[in-house]
Amino acid sequence: MEMLSVQNLSKRYEKFELKNVSFALEKGYIMGFIGRNGAGKTTTLKTMLNLVHADSGKAVVFGKEFSDNELAIKQQIGFMFGGANFYPKKKLKTVTSVVRRFYNEWDDAAYERYLKRFDLDEDKKVDELSQGMKVKYDLTLALSHNAKLLILDEPTSGLDPVSRDDLLELFQELIEDGERSILFSTQITSDLEKCADFITYIKDGKIVASTNKDDFLGSYKIVKGTVEQLTEETKHRLIGYKKNAFGFAGLIKTENLPSGGCLDVFAADIESIMIYFEKEQKD
Repeated sequence: MEMLSVQNLSKRYEKFELKNVSFALEKGYIMGFIGRNGAGKTTTLKTMLNLVHADSGKAVVFGKEFSDNELAIKQQIGFMFGGANFYPKKKLKTVTSVVRRFYNEWDDAAYERYLKRFDLDEDKKVDELSQGMKVKYDLTLALSHNAKLLILDEPTSGLDPVSRDDLLELFQELIEDGERSILFSTQITSDLEKCADFITYIKDGKIVASTNKDDFLGSYKIVKGTVEQLTEETKHRLIGYKKNAFGFAGLIKTENLPSGGCLDVFAADIESIMIYFEKEQKD
């Protein structure tokens, strides 16, 4: 069952365009949404949620078009964009008392559980929290009304490695029963290696790939060779490459690997795929 289906979503600005963005997330999975700064990740998420008006296309959540069922759907999703920055001089418990009124299924027990897990003090003011603690508080609010779909923009940003690992473990716990799904954008590719089931990659407002993580990684290889092996034919096959004192290293689609074993071939990780795609260094 599809929790989320984004269909040909487009939005034009003066200097940027979101171009027919499409992808889908099934029930019970985690999808990592990747791309460099300015690629369109946040614009996509905000347009999906009608926080930015789309020029065309639509988002379907729980089988219903979001724009036609916005209030009902928002009762069942949790979303966050960066750390909490509302009511900076108010205590957390005051902010929570306002937020809980908007949700029919607000769960005080869940709220208390996440406060304890994230070591949050309700008597602190928002502007007394570190950036990492703001993210944790924002996420606590998102998790406290039995949301079935979590849409999170850079949720691990600002967290130390231990806190990030704890958060990724929580993500995996949340989908264990197969009733929830999580879509989260991130610049930290190691987070995706740990917990993502699917990868959606956006570049310059267009989707480059949207598939399960294993297929995504298996679709590309790193190749290395000498300067003499960097022929025009090889360059044509490569997505991007970098020269070095020993020759070159580049990214290639697995299906485009040259025959004969003339180049050294290595597995590609998510970070290296992004780097070569974004740089596309060619003569």
